[in-house]
Amino acid sequence: MIKANAEMEIKDEQACYWIGVVSKSHVMRGVEGGFAQLCHGKSAPLQRMRQGDWLIYYSPRTEIKQGQVLQAFTAIGQVVDERVYEYRMSDSFVPYRRNIRYFPCREAKIADLLHKLSFTKGNRNWGYTFRYGHFEISRADFLLIVKAMQLH
Repeated sequence: MIKANAEMEIKDEQACYWIGVVSKSHVMRGVEGGFAQLCHGKSAPLQRMRQGDWLIYYSPRTEIKQGQVLQAFTAIGQVVDERVYEYRMSDSFVPYRRNIRYFPCREAKIADLLHKLSFTKGNRNWGYTFRYGHFEISRADFLLIVKAMQLH
């Protein structure tokens, strides 16, 4: 068991660890609302996660299209239950969401971790992996990012 902060215990060795790629402004909406929404509202990435899994958001930009370049990890949370559900945002957009419990953290620039993370180390084209929008990482990589976000 690892205690990352007073509220957060990383103890389930069976949990999976995920990166979701979302603009910071959209991450903050999710944090405020206690949900995750990935890959422009698709259900598949949310269905891959299970209750107890962990999600770290990586934000390439502050806004989805014309925001400033950020390239930072911006939030961390844990999947609360097994429910994936639709949420009507407008008549033409009904994305899927998943309930997430978020924890206090600070942004961590990926530049400081590129030489440490297994999925970026020694890779000139490290950003390519993030184009998938959602991918699984190792426990070791998860813990490195958590430490950088000062959850300890």
